[in-house]
Amino acid sequence: MLLGVDIKKKLYLCTSKCGLCRLHPDRSMCGLESLKIDLNGLTESETVLGFDLDDSFFEAVNAPDVRKGEVHVSLSIRKTGDLFEFLFHIEGSVTVQCDLCLDDMLQSVVADDKLTVKLGPEYSEDNDLVIVEENEGVFDISWFVYEMIALAVPIKHVHAPGKCDRAMTERLKEFSDAVRSSENEHDEVDPRWSALLKLKE
Repeated sequence: MLLGVDIKKKLYLCTSKCGLCRLHPDRSMCGLESLKIDLNGLTESETVLGFDLDDSFFEAVNAPDVRKGEVHVSLSIRKTGDLFEFLFHIEGSVTVQCDLCLDDMLQSVVADDKLTVKLGPEYSEDNDLVIVEENEGVFDISWFVYEMIALAVPIKHVHAPGKCDRAMTERLKEFSDAVRSSENEHDEVDPRWSALLKLKE
């Protein structure tokens, strides 16, 4: 497991069950093992870790919204008694879909977040407190990191002015105009119904 001060690794992720992860001399090369923190091995002093995540990270966690990116995660872990304070700083860029032209675009992300972790009889999550089963003593931060990245993406994301795919934008506008025209036609009352309404009056 990753323990110590100022440890920085390039995280290469195996997206298939190669069966060699447990045998590999550098376990950061396979799976999400580098993001599993051995709580029992931490000391009372501060532990600082660094992770460089790329496209394979998002593929490995089966990310539903953000599927590509290059993000650096700085993690500081402070142990006080039976509590572990995880302080995250996340910075980088991810690939998302432009709201205007639907083409891929790079979106910068920056996030600071924290979690409080403690050992207990069984795993549970309650707001920012995570209880890790003491018999295992290993805290997997991979999904928490993904959620922090996803939440850092603005609700609205568009290309800088002039960077949108012009052809796609024009096609979308034509489609939107056609739908609007069709809706307007349906809003018009059939003349036969108009006559019936007059008789009813």
